[in-house]
Amino acid sequence: MSDKFRIQPLKKLGQNFLADQGTTLKIINYLDISKNDLFLEIGPGQGIFTKEISKVCDNFIAVEFDKRVIENLQECCPKVNIINEDFLIYNFSKYYDVNNKTRVFGSIPYNITSPIIFKLIANRNFIIDCNLIIQNEVAKRMIAKCRTKEYGIYTVLMNYFADVKYHFKIPNTVFFPKPKVHSALISFKFKQRINNEINEELFINLVKASFGNRRKILKNSLSNSIFASHNFSEMSNLMTKRAEELEINDFIKLTKHVQKQIKERQN
Repeated sequence: MSDKFRIQPLKKLGQNFLADQGTTLKIINYLDISKNDLFLEIGPGQGIFTKEISKVCDNFIAVEFDKRVIENLQECCPKVNIINEDFLIYNFSKYYDVNNKTRVFGSIPYNITSPIIFKLIANRNFIIDCNLIIQNEVAKRMIAKCRTKEYGIYTVLMNYFADVKYHFKIPNTVFFPKPKVHSALISFKFKQRINNEINEELFINLVKASFGNRRKILKNSLSNSIFASHNFSEMSNLMTKRAEELEINDFIKLTKHVQKQIKERQN
C-alpha cells in the first residue's frame, strides 16, 4: 500500500492513513452529506476522504497539522479551505456560531483521542453532529453498560453530553501503516438540554477522579484526588461502591453535593 502515498505517515504524529477505497466509500455513505452542509474534517492527511466529501459539499474546512501534506491537499481539493493548524487550538467561533453550525468528521490519531473529544464537547454549541474513526476499544467504551470493565470515563461523559451510536468495526488491514488494533466508526449528536444546575468542568473532573483508581471504592479514589478536602459522608451509599457501579445520575448527585460545599465555603 505504501506506493499509494506521496508522503509517508509519521509515527510521532500517530498517522495511519486509510488505504482502501471501498471502506472510504462505505464511510462516506454513512455520513449522508448534503450540498448545503457546513463540514469540518479533522486531520485530512493525504485527502482520501477530503476528495470524496468535496464532491458533494461546497462549504468545507479541513484542519491539518502536518505541513508536508498541505500543498497536495490544496492541489487535489481546490474547493476546500485547508487550514494548517493544530486542531486542538482551532477556533470554532471564528467560523461558526449557534445559528451556523458545522458537521465534524475525522479519522483521528489514537494518541490524542481524549483531547479531541474534550475539544468537541467544549465547542458543542457550534456542532450539529460528529462522525469519528477511532480505536475500536475506545468506541466500545463509549457505549458500554454500567458494571462492565469497558464502562468508564468515556462512557459517562459521552453519554452525559451526547447520544452516541456505534456503526461498525474497521479492520486494521485497510490502514497504512497497519496499526496493532482495529478501528470503528462512531457518531454522536450533542444533547440540546444539559442539566443547568451542574458545573460542567466540576462534573468532568469528578468523573475523572472517580475512575482514577477504578479497583478502589469511591471513598478511596476521591480521597486521593483534588476532591480530598470534601466531605462525602452524606453520600455514604455511593462511597462504598466502585466508580464502574455508578450511573450517570449518581455522578450528577455527587457533583451537586460538591457544588453545595463549595458554595457554603464561599459564604
